[in-house]
Amino acid sequence: MKIALVQTDIAWCDEQANIHRVEQAISSTESVDLYILPEMWSTGFVIEAQDVAQTEEQCKALQWMVTTAAKRGCAIAGSLVISESGKYYNRHYFVTPEGIAARYDKRHLFRLGGETKRFTAGSERVVVQWQGVKFLLQTCYDIRFPLFSRNRLTENGYDYDAIIYVASFPTAREGAWRTLSAARAIENEAFVVAVNRTGSDPYCSYSGGSVVWDSFGQTVVDCGQTESIVVAEIDTEELKARRKRFPTLRDGDLYNIL
Repeated sequence: MKIALVQTDIAWCDEQANIHRVEQAISSTESVDLYILPEMWSTGFVIEAQDVAQTEEQCKALQWMVTTAAKRGCAIAGSLVISESGKYYNRHYFVTPEGIAARYDKRHLFRLGGETKRFTAGSERVVVQWQGVKFLLQTCYDIRFPLFSRNRLTENGYDYDAIIYVASFPTAREGAWRTLSAARAIENEAFVVAVNRTGSDPYCSYSGGSVVWDSFGQTVVDCGQTESIVVAEIDTEELKARRKRFPTLRDGDLYNIL
């Protein structure tokens, strides 16, 4: 499967400008199976959700994801600020040509940045399958909580093949971003596709570092620190072979995970 990491700068609270920026980036690349955008890609990481939140029906960025996925015959993932029943969610969407295939509401809200004051946390793990690959959807701060992302080995095989992290991870913590994302790949015997933004907002600067790790913690692609779109290819047949040769999850501890 070919996956494009769309590492963009984000115009503060300017939905139309950000749609245009992402559309130009996607149009400049080869056709791929899946495009992954950063966290809150249409607004930037906005804590005052009431200023930018929209319902799914109102959200132009979500409508763009649905329309573009259908037109290009691809999938698109990324998170948006959504209003629903009087509450606000940092909602990670996985959209396919058929429409919205999965919704994941960020479970671990960033308390230090005030996210817990405005947003409602999700409660469910979400795994979505696209073209035979099973993806676990995660968002930014979730990367610090390995129990929630722990892969499961059942009689039907592994719960997922890859974790998608969409993020607004600041420059000040770029070392943690790389270390944690690589660790999540190694401990779960899975690919990790971690997409961060570049640029700055009124509160932080962001240095990108979007990356794909394989299940041994080796780099598949790395976007560096500049605005870019980079394509990675993941091979699930090779992943299955590695799991067979080195099945560490079979020796793991059993936990009850949401």
